[in-house]
Order: sequence, then structure tokens, then C-alpha cells
Amino acid sequence: MPTTAEYFCAFCGEENTTFIDLSAGSQQSYVEDCQVCCRPNILHVHIDEDTLEVVINTEYEE
Repeated sequence: MPTTAEYFCAFCGEENTTFIDLSAGSQQSYVEDCQVCCRPNILHVHIDEDTLEVVINTEYEE
């Protein structure tokens, strides 16, 4: 069941929206390019299994 969530680019700080696949588990990590500056971000996605609240932390992809 896909849903969307927001994160802030680790490079330019702009807000981005990404699709989250809730069926892929409560802890996910993957690389996604910023929609503004096109630089790659490592997204660390944490999903609360009870509330389905999504928290995304980002870091630079080197």
C-alpha cells in the first residue's frame, strides 16, 4: 500500500515528496535524487507500525 511523505534534501534543504511502500517494512533505506537540485540523498525511512506515521531522515550520498 503506497503512500507519500515529505523529506528535506540533505544538500539544498528544499522539501521533497516521495512515495513510501508501507508493505516493504518499517525500516527502509534507499537513494533518491532531490527534485530541486538533483543531488542524491540517502533516505532512512521509519514507519510506526501502529499509527503508520512516516519519519524520513536524510544524509548525503557520496
